[in-house]
Amino acid sequence: MNYLHRLLRFAPMRWMPAVIAAFVAGCGGGNLDPILGSPAVGQSPTVTATSPSATSPIVTGVAINSRVYATFNKPMATATLTSTSFTLACPTGTSITSSVSYDAATQVATLAPSAPLPTNTTCVATVTTAAQDTLGLPLASNFSWSFVTGVVGDFVPPTVTVVSPAGLACLTRSPSATFSEPMDPTTINSLTFTVSDNGVAVPGSVSYDPASRTASFTATNPAGFAASRPYVVTVKSGSTGVKDTAGNPLVADSVSGFTTGTQTCVAGVALNSAASFGAFGGNAGVTNQGVKTVIGGNVGTTAACTLITGLHDASNAYTETPLNIGAVSGSIACGPPAPGTTTTLATATQARADAQAAYDALAALPPGPDPGAGQLGGRVLVPGVYTSAGGTFGITSGDLTLDAQGDANAVWVFQNASALTVGLSATPRSVLLTNGAQAKNVYWQVGSAARIEDGSTMVGTIIAPAGVTVSTAGQLAQTTLTGRAIGLTASVTLVNTTIVAP
Repeated sequence: MNYLHRLLRFAPMRWMPAVIAAFVAGCGGGNLDPILGSPAVGQSPTVTATSPSATSPIVTGVAINSRVYATFNKPMATATLTSTSFTLACPTGTSITSSVSYDAATQVATLAPSAPLPTNTTCVATVTTAAQDTLGLPLASNFSWSFVTGVVGDFVPPTVTVVSPAGLACLTRSPSATFSEPMDPTTINSLTFTVSDNGVAVPGSVSYDPASRTASFTATNPAGFAASRPYVVTVKSGSTGVKDTAGNPLVADSVSGFTTGTQTCVAGVALNSAASFGAFGGNAGVTNQGVKTVIGGNVGTTAACTLITGLHDASNAYTETPLNIGAVSGSIACGPPAPGTTTTLATATQARADAQAAYDALAALPPGPDPGAGQLGGRVLVPGVYTSAGGTFGITSGDLTLDAQGDANAVWVFQNASALTVGLSATPRSVLLTNGAQAKNVYWQVGSAARIEDGSTMVGTIIAPAGVTVSTAGQLAQTTLTGRAIGLTASVTLVNTTIVAP
């Protein structure tokens, strides 16, 4: 109860109801303190990140002169982080003499061995329940992880391998820098990783992810950066700059830049149950022609199962012929008669509703630019919303490249009031992903129908009320969609198509 007594003693009177409520919620496993926005009062601290990383399989080849780090989710009591509460054994049962320090700014504890670690040895690091937060709460249980040492020490300075964004950026993008090796998280902060506007530092916070070796900057202003402005990203070097886990500093400052556009960064939309479907044919079915169709994911329609043709899942075949055979890795959901049931119809009905909700959310996003007057072929596009001024988008004059600029969460939304066309007859086109772009983060909101021509390679979730047509009857070229083909009302028609739902 000591931590509650301290809160009641020092908190202003207007906070008392919230303090007591937070204490009760914390005792019951609540999440965040409503006053501080941190883990709830009464909730035990946890280790949120480690270096070497606590991954499976375990990290190997760790330099024998490396330090070991543990990052906590809340401020910790410095006096409780010692060589008895944060220990290292190499191998298990053989303690390594070390010193332990704690950096309050980053909430990181550092274990520094007094001598090089043994080579080719499995080590076990442990933070025990003797470690407490600033309110006196200990870890709920000991936290241990393992790694394997290499044969040499690390005396090579780190380098910055990637800085993103490297060109045009949306306003709420978090600039990041990825390093060539694991870094000392206590050296990565708002003094060593800065973003400036015409020489003036932008207020913000800095975080470091040991698993990806990436530092990220988040602007304090919820609106992000100012529009249409050049910014400079600097990672500091030398004795006061960033260092690796062996204490080697960056040799020279890393200086790069980006320019903001006018759009805020867009987030993806929730597909919910529709996310599991590779093809969904509204209330009109899904038809396959050819023997090379493979759908990774589920297939569905709110129509009767008789309107699913040329396909089979693990349980049933749906009007297949020797010339029309398509494999579905998931299951097929449709309405009676058998094999459709009220249950499979309910599944399809829910997926249709979720797809409609996603379509409406995509259509409601503020419109963005139309960089090629409806023609996306030959373009390289950064994340954002793109809206066809004429109502149609085509990828016909060349391939479209989507450049995430190192941001794995980058999202693209293409709003077409009318149609979408990918490729031309005998001229396939592709959508290419680069610099971390992911198919699951690409969305095509099509007002009428979408068509993907023979042999093309398409990416993203296509939602079109008037359905999706992939390739042409009689064509043997394989057409690929890494995404989803969803018709809200009309059917999805496939010819020798590979679909992989991301």
